[in-house]
Amino acid sequence: MMAAPADPPHHPMDNQDIARILAEIGVLLELNGENPFKVRAYAAAARQIEALGVPVRTLAAENRLNEIPGIGEGLSEKIATLVNTGRLDYHEALKASVPPGLLDILRVPSIGPKKARALREQLGVETLADLEAACRSGRLAGLPGFGKRSEEKILEGIAFLARHQGRALYAEALAPARDLLAALTGCPAVTRASLAGSIRRCRETIKDIDVVAASERPAEAMAAFTSHPLVHEVKAAGETKGTVRLLTGISADLRVVPDADFPCTLHHLTGSKDHNVALRALAQKRGLKVSEWGVFRGEERLPVADEAALFAHLGLAFIPPELRENLGEIEAAAEGALPELLELRDLRGILHVHSSWSDGVPTIEAWARRAGELGYAYVAICDHSAAAAYAGGLSPARLEKQIAEIDAVNAQGAGATVLKGIETDILPNGTLDMPDELLARLDLVIASVHSQLGMSERAMTDRVCRALENPRVDILGHPTGRLLLQREGYPLDLEAVLASARRHGVALELNAHPQRLDLDWRHLKRARDLGIRIAINPDAHMLSGIDDVRYGVGIARKGWIRKQDVLNTLPLEEFRRALRRGKATGGS
Repeated sequence: MMAAPADPPHHPMDNQDIARILAEIGVLLELNGENPFKVRAYAAAARQIEALGVPVRTLAAENRLNEIPGIGEGLSEKIATLVNTGRLDYHEALKASVPPGLLDILRVPSIGPKKARALREQLGVETLADLEAACRSGRLAGLPGFGKRSEEKILEGIAFLARHQGRALYAEALAPARDLLAALTGCPAVTRASLAGSIRRCRETIKDIDVVAASERPAEAMAAFTSHPLVHEVKAAGETKGTVRLLTGISADLRVVPDADFPCTLHHLTGSKDHNVALRALAQKRGLKVSEWGVFRGEERLPVADEAALFAHLGLAFIPPELRENLGEIEAAAEGALPELLELRDLRGILHVHSSWSDGVPTIEAWARRAGELGYAYVAICDHSAAAAYAGGLSPARLEKQIAEIDAVNAQGAGATVLKGIETDILPNGTLDMPDELLARLDLVIASVHSQLGMSERAMTDRVCRALENPRVDILGHPTGRLLLQREGYPLDLEAVLASARRHGVALELNAHPQRLDLDWRHLKRARDLGIRIAINPDAHMLSGIDDVRYGVGIARKGWIRKQDVLNTLPLEEFRRALRRGKATGGS
């Protein structure tokens, strides 16, 4: 009797993977009209898992999952199953009970599980096409909780999703991309390998993952790629080209070339297309030809050991991958005028984290310890203010109490110095929702727009510029309010905002949260050239979120940002001196 085939190996699940599945179970339960308490239990469990300071698999191995707050016996068993097998029958059954198109509908801004369920039950809407047809026929406007404006906004949301279909956030693609790269670099048949394409250029969203490997035994290199545990489906696997679809749904392409071809192939596949076209035109002017196969002078193939050598043949300094967008980098490289780009190690402090005082998970002491462990000198607690009631925003009285707690934590000296901050709401009339005298006692004030995002461009611009006039404001938070792959930023005359920020000495946030990466890299160089400082902030609500600053650094590099352009590269005392504007005491 033949033995049953073994289950395919599963990729080890980390805390984020498990939290994502638990959160999805909660959504699926709500779509099915389950008990709200049960729905909330899964959502809360997902948040707890995300906030853990230790790997879930460690707790599972030690039978300590029930020590996690809110995780009972039933949830412990399900989490252990996910850790051990990489899947959960309960989750699969729930997914099978819901039309897959219903999950697509949830990607439309303003539609949550409750509304999606109502649309399905009352109008039979189960796909985005159904939803669009219901809006265009006017059937949606008659439903409770909807209206004519709802129809218009939903159609705008559907069009937005169509424009970005098939794309993934950079941060979502980077982890599996690095796993694939590690498998290839660890393969004995591979002499060198690199990521390429838009992920190497640090684009904020990517369509697929590109990898280039050098090998004289391409079949072995291809096998290391296609047999990776992350691979869900092998779509093509030739001797030198392969395409797979990963468990996350993202596609990945591998090109295998001889080692001598590697630098030019890597450059070509890194792109961008516009950069490559401009480089080829420059090569022609210099009597050369550049392609993915090499650099040629007539029939002679010139030696190219690496990408730096390729650029040197054209009289250019090495152009970092992030800059290769044909936005002046070739001219700057020819003139020796490329900037020395920011590095992650240049950051000295972490700004804009949320604590358990508002909608964050960690305590203030936990933030101090974690920032200190990572080598940062300071961390600024910037919880929401009163207008953000949905996020547990702080009233002036609660902010007073938080100030006292920060003083107590700093007195203990446990980790990084904690700075007193706030993320205060910019109200529709441009005023702030915290009294000026209280803001003046803080180390750091971030002002952000969180409400009434549908204002006209003129009204929104006036709103933001008025807030920047307030001498207590240090940083404009997530300046355009965009959410990648979810919604466009609010209408804003950014040039007027930049002029106001420059005039009043306000820094602009580069919000490093993977769904924001706002300010967009296309505008960073303009801000830099105007002398406006940039603050690279994680906007973190849990300890793991502190690591998001690395995505912000990638976008900063893409925007030609240098160490001296960034506010939180300053040592603590220099940072405090830079924020004297509008402060009563200048710090604690």
